Amino acid sequence: MVTDVSQRSPGFVPSRTRGTTLIILASLCFGSSGAIGKPAMLAGLAPEQVAAARIGLAAVLLVAGVAVVRPSLLRVRRGEWPLLVAYGLLGVAGVQLCYFIAAARIPVGIAILLEFTSPVLVALWVRFVRGVRLPRPMWIGIALAMLGLAMVAQVGAGLRLDPVGLLAGLGAALCSAGYFLLGERGVSSRHPLGMITWGMLIGAVAVCAVAPPWTMPAAVLGVPAAFGPWHPPVWLLLVLVAVFSTALAYLAGITSLRHLPVSVASVLALLEPVVAATAAWLLLGEALGWPQVLGAAVLLGGAALVQLNDPGPRHPGGEPLPVEAT
Repeated sequence: MVTDVSQRSPGFVPSRTRGTTLIILASLCFGSSGAIGKPAMLAGLAPEQVAAARIGLAAVLLVAGVAVVRPSLLRVRRGEWPLLVAYGLLGVAGVQLCYFIAAARIPVGIAILLEFTSPVLVALWVRFVRGVRLPRPMWIGIALAMLGLAMVAQVGAGLRLDPVGLLAGLGAALCSAGYFLLGERGVSSRHPLGMITWGMLIGAVAVCAVAPPWTMPAAVLGVPAAFGPWHPPVWLLLVLVAVFSTALAYLAGITSLRHLPVSVASVLALLEPVVAATAAWLLLGEALGWPQVLGAAVLLGGAALVQLNDPGPRHPGGEPLPVEAT
């Protein structure tokens, strides 16, 4: 549940407010990816091609930027490679590919729900593998958040029990849990920017192996796409989803794990489907029904309950760490 704070830089003080702000920013960025990427798919790109462009462009931008600004962050010790490879394959490539496979075979709402059962997996890992006892209100908050998520995703509509789709959805949940757990462990010894840069590069190699860039139809890139009241070219949407919904999203999300316990961050990240539904309504005309609005309120209430009842980060010996008020 807590990061190995003994490996953090001297004088580092976690800030609950800063961590919460970062995870909300990450949820806003991640949640916008569907509304930005869907017009590109409607214009003629396959979901795997959008994922490859998204992760590949983000990797190029991060590597180039870090090489100029902080080249020392690209140095990797031999013992760090297993964690970086696992983070890139699970937290970056795995989540994207498993979700697309699931969404192609079962209703999108079910696929989203399966992926975002990851906070339950994180809580179970924290409780039974790390042996940390979670307060009862946290379990109630998790249950409320999952109930609200089910209402937002409209679970009762159109369920098809395709075994491959369901397995892919569960795979997305496992990869999403890995994103939080591996990210929390990684930022205890590496700078978040270096961690996400290598993770994005490794994830890009994996995704591009599935959808090679040279298979992308070049003619589609210049086609205008319907994006709310605007009609930008497809290539501009790909750049936007790479910069805003990927590079910035992953950086904000992993940095938040320096300030928040993973059990809290993973539940607050459930804001993403609410953001996704709202963005789809505003930009794509996919309106929310009243059960979804009610579900969003239940989800937010559950996430707030988890945050308010978390005991906070602690030293290895068990005593609480100082936490900034703002």
